[in-house]
Amino acid sequence: MLSLADVEAARERIDGVVRWTPLEYSYTFSEMTGADVHLKLETFQRTGAFKLRGATNRITTLSPAEREAGVVTASAGNHAQGVALAASRFDVDSKIVMPEHAPISKVEATERYGGETVLHGADYDEAQAKAHEIEREENRTYVHAFDDDEVMAGQGTIGLEIVDDCPEVDTVVVPVGGGGLISGIATAVKGRKSDVRVIGVQAEGAASLPESLRTGSIAELDAVNTIADGIATRKVGERPFEVIRERVDEVVTVSDEEIAVALTYLLERSKTLVEGAGAVPLAALLFEHFDYEEGETIVPALCGGNIDTNQLTTVLVRGLVETGRYLKIRTVLRDRPGALQDLVEIIADRRANIYAIQHDRTSRDVAMNEADVEIDIETRGHDHIDEVLEALRDAGYEVEVLA
Repeated sequence: MLSLADVEAARERIDGVVRWTPLEYSYTFSEMTGADVHLKLETFQRTGAFKLRGATNRITTLSPAEREAGVVTASAGNHAQGVALAASRFDVDSKIVMPEHAPISKVEATERYGGETVLHGADYDEAQAKAHEIEREENRTYVHAFDDDEVMAGQGTIGLEIVDDCPEVDTVVVPVGGGGLISGIATAVKGRKSDVRVIGVQAEGAASLPESLRTGSIAELDAVNTIADGIATRKVGERPFEVIRERVDEVVTVSDEEIAVALTYLLERSKTLVEGAGAVPLAALLFEHFDYEEGETIVPALCGGNIDTNQLTTVLVRGLVETGRYLKIRTVLRDRPGALQDLVEIIADRRANIYAIQHDRTSRDVAMNEADVEIDIETRGHDHIDEVLEALRDAGYEVEVLA
C-alpha cells in the first residue's frame, strides 16, 4: 500500500516542475462556520489544478524505452493538462483522450501544453476505453488519472505542504472522484500526524464511494451527472479504494446547488475562482455535512480552478438563485399605457434592482389585449424575495417564479 516514504520521494522528483501552493486563512469562512478555516489554494498550481503533481511523478519514473514510445491517458481536463505539461518538460510525446463534451478551454489548454488531444465518448470512462486502445496499438505507456501508486504519491505532496504550513491542522477536506487525490493526501497527512481527520466529499451526481464503503467492494455507477466535472467518475480506483478504506475517516456528498453556492462565495468573498470540483470541500463545510468543533482547524483542499467560462456563468447564476440574490419572474399585464410602469414601481419601492425586462405583446400564451412580461431582478436574500413577491401578489398580479 502507498506509504509516506512514497509521497516524500515524489516531492523530491517533482521539485522544480510543481509549485508549492499557498495555504491562506479565511476570515470570511471562519466567521461563517465557527471553525478555523484555511484554504489550500491548489488553484495557483501550474495548469490550474493538482493533477500536474501526479503526472510529473509518474513520468519521471518512465524507463528510457517508455519515454521514447510516449504516453497516453484519458481525462476530463485537468489530468490532461498535467500530463501534457509534464511530458513536454521531459521531452515525452503525449496523446490525451478527452470526453466529447470536455470544456473547450481545457482542450485548448492541453494542446498549448504540448499534448495531442483525441475527443471520444460521453464521459471519462468511455474516453478511458479509447485511450487503452491507443495504448495497445501504439505501445504507449498509459498514465492513469488516479489508479496508479506514483500518481497517488504525487498528489499526496499536497498533504505534506498542508502539514508543513499548518501544523495545527485538525481536519482536511478533500474532493473525491477516482480517489487518487484523497488517497495520497490521507497517506501524507496521517503519516505525519496520525490524529488528523481526513474527510472525502463527492458530488451527489457522481457518488459511488459511499456505497462502495458500505459493501466493502467498488460500486460502479451507470452514469454521472454533476457540475463538478473534475470528479465525475463512475467509480473509484482499486488502489485508491484500499487506501481510502484504511485512512479516510468519513465520506459525505454535496448537491450541485451547494457546490454552486460555495463557488459563488469563493469568488465573491475570497476573490478565488474555482471549478466545481474545487468548491466541493467548502460546500461540505458550509452546509455542515460533517460534524466539527467550534474553532477546529479545517483545511478544504481547493483542487483546481479550470472552469469553462460558459459553465461559470450558469453556475454563478445558480449560486445567486440559491442564496436569494437573483429572482426571475413572469406575469401578464393588461396591454395599456402605464401598465409596465405600475409593475416596475412596485419592485422599485421594495429596493429591488431590475437586470432585464422582456415585454411581449405577440405571445400566443396570452390574450390579444395582454402582454407577457419576464423580469430579472437583483435581490438581497430570501426574505427580500418574499417581500417583493408578496407586494406584487397583494397588488393583484399573478406571478410565476422562473428562477
